[in-house]
Amino acid sequence: MVSIPLLAGSVVALGLLASAVRVVRQYERAVVFRLGKIRKEREPGLFALIPFAEKMVRVDMRVRELDVPKQTVISQDNVTLEVDAVIYYKVVDATRAIVEVEDFEAATLLLAQTTLRDILGQNELDTILSDRDDLNKRIKEILDATTGPWGMHVVMVTMRDVSLPENMLRAIARQAEAEREKRARIILAEGELQASKMMNEAADMYENKPSALKLREFQTLTEIAKEKNMIVVSTGTNSAGSNEGHMNSDLPLFMGLAKAAAGNK
Repeated sequence: MVSIPLLAGSVVALGLLASAVRVVRQYERAVVFRLGKIRKEREPGLFALIPFAEKMVRVDMRVRELDVPKQTVISQDNVTLEVDAVIYYKVVDATRAIVEVEDFEAATLLLAQTTLRDILGQNELDTILSDRDDLNKRIKEILDATTGPWGMHVVMVTMRDVSLPENMLRAIARQAEAEREKRARIILAEGELQASKMMNEAADMYENKPSALKLREFQTLTEIAKEKNMIVVSTGTNSAGSNEGHMNSDLPLFMGLAKAAAGNK
């Protein structure tokens, strides 16, 4: 018969053995402390700890996201806005992440809030709205340089939302409308300028070549005749004789236009 002390000792031994065995997953690292001092960093797999002498701290090595709550920022041109962001980071040195900082995630969050306010406060509102990619890169570089000694690497920083006061939104809308009106007026003025230049060139050509002007006049009369209207054309000259001769020379043309108009009826 097995004695009770032996049975109790076996149970205790099994319990200690079970508590000493540890399993580290592939995406984790284990920082092992022996009597308060770092022994080494364990890779993924199965290993044993010395009961009561060694303790283990698990560190997740995967990329993790950190949600930065909305921060009230005053831009360089004294506009108050609210900005929130998302930070993606990962631990690259588990030992330093445990030893160098008490809580690396909380420390990164506080640092991100401060850096976000500082960087955006140095820029005007138009820069914040238009150059968000550049600002994200600057914030990432600052965070990465600061958290590097903690054994961390900031992968990406993204400003998720920029909230403006209602009166500022109305001002931006008026500014955009005025800008579109300005572009429309510039385009209209450029069109009128080009048209005037072309009309000036046409006038010079008609002045040098009266036959071209006459052909243009005939074309205009032909187009008017297609509208089935009665046409009265008066061509003025300096003398009555020349005017009569001109009318007689144009008489066949007018007759032809009249016949064309009658045929279209």
